[in-house]
Amino acid sequence: MPDLHTLRHMTGFAPLVPSWVLFVLAGLAVAAALAGLLRRARGTLWRAAAAGVLLLWLAGPERIREVGQVLPETGLLIVDQSPSMGIGQRAAIARRAAEQIQAQAARLPGLTLRTVTVRGGHDQGTQLFAALDQAAADIPPGRLAGAIMLTDGQDHDVPASVPDHLRPTDAAGHRTNLPLHVLLTARGEETDRRLRILQAPPYAIVGQTATLRVQIDDLGPHPAADGRAELTLSRGGEPPLHQMVHVGTPQDITLPVTHPGPMLVGLSVSPLAGEVSTANNQDVVRINGVRDRLRVLLVSGTPNQGERVWRRLLKADPSVDLVHFTILRPPDKDDGTPLSDLALIAFPVRELFQQKIGQFDLIILDGFENRAILPRAYLENIADYVRNGGGLLLIGGPEFLGPGSLQDTPLGDILPAHVPVDGGMVEQRFKPALTAAGQRHPVTADLPGAGTAPDGHDTGHDADWGPWYRALRADTSHGQALMDGPDHTPLLILDRVDRGRVAFLLSDQIWLWSHGEGGGGPQSELLRRISHWLMKEPELEEEQLTAAIADGRMVVTHRTAAETGPTAVTITAPDGITRQVPLRPIGIGLSEAAVPATQPGIWMADDGTHRAFAAPAPGDPVEFSDLRATATILSPMADRTGGGVYWLGDDAAQPRLPALHAPGSGAASGPDWIGFPQRDARLVTGRTARPLLAGWIVLLLAGGLLLAGWWREGR
Repeated sequence: MPDLHTLRHMTGFAPLVPSWVLFVLAGLAVAAALAGLLRRARGTLWRAAAAGVLLLWLAGPERIREVGQVLPETGLLIVDQSPSMGIGQRAAIARRAAEQIQAQAARLPGLTLRTVTVRGGHDQGTQLFAALDQAAADIPPGRLAGAIMLTDGQDHDVPASVPDHLRPTDAAGHRTNLPLHVLLTARGEETDRRLRILQAPPYAIVGQTATLRVQIDDLGPHPAADGRAELTLSRGGEPPLHQMVHVGTPQDITLPVTHPGPMLVGLSVSPLAGEVSTANNQDVVRINGVRDRLRVLLVSGTPNQGERVWRRLLKADPSVDLVHFTILRPPDKDDGTPLSDLALIAFPVRELFQQKIGQFDLIILDGFENRAILPRAYLENIADYVRNGGGLLLIGGPEFLGPGSLQDTPLGDILPAHVPVDGGMVEQRFKPALTAAGQRHPVTADLPGAGTAPDGHDTGHDADWGPWYRALRADTSHGQALMDGPDHTPLLILDRVDRGRVAFLLSDQIWLWSHGEGGGGPQSELLRRISHWLMKEPELEEEQLTAAIADGRMVVTHRTAAETGPTAVTITAPDGITRQVPLRPIGIGLSEAAVPATQPGIWMADDGTHRAFAAPAPGDPVEFSDLRATATILSPMADRTGGGVYWLGDDAAQPRLPALHAPGSGAASGPDWIGFPQRDARLVTGRTARPLLAGWIVLLLAGGLLLAGWWREGR
């Protein structure tokens, strides 16, 4: 059974007649008294007093006694354990202070202190008031005593006005403020320097510059004297760039974009003397280098089925500008057709193959038979174009067996295969298949329907592709044969020539796949990959090293088209510490290594030939935008509620904690104490009432007053 006791005594009224009757009688009594006073009748006041006594008795005054129990009050202790509390001893100070406050609360009768821990706001910063509202929703409004916040002062959801839970309604219907006390885990106001990336382009064109807009802010009571700081930029193993910038002013920084693909740019600013942390003095920007619109020159020989395939593929790519010419007949062939009917414009041989050849990223020769169409000098220009870094794709058919074959021109020096006149053409049904190198090379690896490689010899010959019916048979070849045809002869060969690249498809029947012959095949995807490999797309390089960081773990992936690759990589952390990590096979031509990576900044992986860079994404940019311990954010709210703001110091073992009191009324905080005012919450289980005026006393008193009035009237 609960311990019941008298809660309070009070007076009240229980009228013996309806209220309107009481008001009517009171009105009549007043009117009679006024009339007697106006007539100066003797005894009027005595009669009025008698009427007053009777009216008071009819009002039913009584003494009320309530029996029940006083309910304990509940205070909230909000403990901030967000990421910014990991700086210095803040988290330890908060934990120690919470223990001591709980111990003090346990000694105060009628007070229960509920602890709420705030871990973080999921990219929204610290949400202390959201935690307060959620915890207060479970407490009856009459029993909430107030709140204490143990924090570094960095909160990102401070409301514009006092929360409703801290402004309950009292018994009279008025709003009252409950105290919010703020205990800060530091010695006093701190300083911090931060680097902000105001604007950074996600993409930039290779060969041009990317512009970053940054700003450096000094926060706190001690800004830099000269208002300048040194900004350092590092890019993937290149020498760092240093630049002096003004504090508090947006700055534009330009960087050259030197290669396609992802580029990590690390930015860091010199520390501010006495600042609390340098964690927000650095950041990493990811810029993807893209090439401007790619220019492709497609020269087709006699019209064929594959010509439409090429046009559809290249026209569908918005990043490609296609220039296409079809040679309907060689100059030495005359069928009587007027020249004006053969072409809308003259074939600009000199312009394409001498003046502007260097502007193309890729040249495709599809079924091209050179019968005095291109002078020897122009063919030499194409060969030089490849050697200087261009890309050339040839689609070979019967034209390679005639006297106008390109392999008998200066282009023959850069072709990866030679086709003899005798026996150079095979006409039979066959299914294209991947070679062992093709299973590893990014151009052909993982093509839809390519099959598996159970051993290193008969690789890929279970490919689920449709058949072709004609192919060239090379007597010599070099480079990488990724696909083979009849009798395992090379069908697709890729080769590097000095700084350029050449691809040779020894069949003109890839168009059969687009028509669904025998189930078809990955014609569009294969041609797209070949074209982009020739144009040096980073994702299609046969030797690749990539790195990525997620969830505090760095994963390095190595890809090779060779039979063997490196067995380990060297990982370099942002602080310069290196370690060797073994690579483990995870697939054909693929291997992987993983290491923990929690340190902010740019990490580097090196396999001895290639380098890859990665950086961890910031956990919560809002949380780390300001790392000071400060009272400026929460003190206005504490002042509005009558709470106090206190600094706990930097000693985790002995924080300077104010004493916890339970004041009856008045102030809720002092120079060295905090408290929760008593709200008089109670549970009433019983109530008794006793009349204040007994009937016989009223009769005697009223009768005596009437007699006194009669006596006064008779004088």
